[in-house]
Amino acid sequence: MNFVQTDLPGVVIIEPKVFGDDRGFFLESFHRQRFADNGIELEVMQSNLSRSAHGVLRGLHYQWPNPQGKLVQVLEGEVYDVAVDIRQGSPTFGRWTACVLSAQNKRLFWVPEGFAHGFVVTSEHALFGYHCTAVYDPVADAGIAWNDAALSINWPLAEPLLSGKDAAAPLLAQVPAARLPVYEG
Repeated sequence: MNFVQTDLPGVVIIEPKVFGDDRGFFLESFHRQRFADNGIELEVMQSNLSRSAHGVLRGLHYQWPNPQGKLVQVLEGEVYDVAVDIRQGSPTFGRWTACVLSAQNKRLFWVPEGFAHGFVVTSEHALFGYHCTAVYDPVADAGIAWNDAALSINWPLAEPLLSGKDAAAPLLAQVPAARLPVYEG
């Protein structure tokens, strides 16, 4: 596995070694010790799958309190995946990073606790897998507007398909401090 650090400390792109031939392929998508050796302590508490059509944007989601770290990957199709640092006091607060995840490139993306996460489907559809460090908590469920001008995320689609919840999400500046994680650098 190759662990690629992004410009946001803690957010990592994981490129697995793929062993393939004319029968198909094999890859290791998680190895606890290899992840720990690269600064990712991951205890999976919940796993989820979502399937979305082209143009669907899910996010930007987070939980506070009871934050979730997410190890995500695409099993079918392709997405543009984004992580945003929303930790109060962080030197990278409000900054984002992104990568393309696809069934073809087989990458995984580690989004630590304290970051908002979202993706948009750029293929006909995408089957998206999440391994989460905490169970879903509806009381802690929160979001930020995908198109917050202060974040200036360079989404590849100008008019994505949104859920009602995502369409009504507040700007980061509108979120009360008590509803944001705190940087513990």
